[in-house]
Amino acid sequence: MNSDNTSVGRARRSLGARLRELRRAAGLNGRAFSAAAGWHWSKTSRVELGRQRPSRDDLVLWCRLCDAEDVLADLLATLENIDAHWREWRRITAGGHAYRQRRGLELEARARTLRTYSAILIPGLLQTEPYARAVLAQCIRFLGTHDDLDQAVAARIARQSALRQGNLRLVQLIDQAALHTRVGDHTVMTDQLTHLLDTGFGNPRLVLGVVPLEAGFVYTTTSFDLLDRSTALVETISAELSITTPSELALYEKAWAGLHDRAVFGEQARTLVTQAREISRRP
Repeated sequence: MNSDNTSVGRARRSLGARLRELRRAAGLNGRAFSAAAGWHWSKTSRVELGRQRPSRDDLVLWCRLCDAEDVLADLLATLENIDAHWREWRRITAGGHAYRQRRGLELEARARTLRTYSAILIPGLLQTEPYARAVLAQCIRFLGTHDDLDQAVAARIARQSALRQGNLRLVQLIDQAALHTRVGDHTVMTDQLTHLLDTGFGNPRLVLGVVPLEAGFVYTTTSFDLLDRSTALVETISAELSITTPSELALYEKAWAGLHDRAVFGEQARTLVTQAREISRRP
């Protein structure tokens, strides 16, 4: 696959376009900037077109020459995303989905707070084994990846130890629609919603909220996790994004604040889950 057509290539081009804007805002043409930087003008062109990855030192120099040191941290975080945090699902799951679940356990073990917004499914930390099995089986079928379903389910369930031990504080927001999205058969759904009622309330480690269907619109495009205030994890159909860029994190924090403000908690949330369970019991 041509890397220019991947998400990494698109991110590199976006970074290059941003660097070009900084250069132009500083009133420097390509050759004058290149001379001041001490490299050939073609390097400037390749970087700005996204054909060459700039180094950290390149970004430091770029910001100094453009009098734009205030955006350096953002640019460095973007570079880190390009280098390490755009992960193609097929690469992640090449060794099986259990690897992805174990990686989640490692990330959560290092965090103090995990905030999750789930738009379509019950969050993994609150799933029953049959529900998790149905979800992961569908993922394996859809992506055509290595079938390690039993190991993946076991690893996902193992992550739920965070509900019982450790210092991780959990805030889980579930869209009301997710309570009605059928996964497995009616028994799987009914048991899952019963489990949610049993485990989702009264746990001092966990705050569970439901975003009602009638809640006002918040600009979101998918589910996401926030690990402390340093990383946003976002799963698309084809890739997993690990976002650390300050400007992007600020948008996820803004989206979270809007969703949290619209969510209901306590007895109101319990009522919505109970209603969904009654509906799931119907033939």
